[in-house]
Amino acid sequence: MPSDDGTASGVHARISTHILDTVTGDPARDVYVRLERRDADGWLTIAEGRTDDDGRLRYRVPMRDWQAGGYRLLFYVEPYIGKECFFPEITVAFHVHDPGRHYHVPLLLSRYGYTTYRGS
Repeated sequence: MPSDDGTASGVHARISTHILDTVTGDPARDVYVRLERRDADGWLTIAEGRTDDDGRLRYRVPMRDWQAGGYRLLFYVEPYIGKECFFPEITVAFHVHDPGRHYHVPLLLSRYGYTTYRGS
């Protein structure tokens, strides 16, 4: 039976990110991040939000919008780093092969560089 958000039993995909500032060693708070899915017409925004005080963001994506395929996270970091940043926004594209698994995509950030990986 569908819940009020249109998902079966309110089940949501498990995807998260965590942004750490490698210069200060602190979590990157209040960074806007958008999650998009690639479909036949291009990129579709399926979730968005801001990192919490610990630099984390956990998306609650209805399973009807979460399937195997191409996704990307767009991190808008210029407001966090400031006008002197080299990368004002960072796009991390990835594939979801098993929609039943948890996907964690951390971002280690500095003014002139970044690193990402598949976390757990």
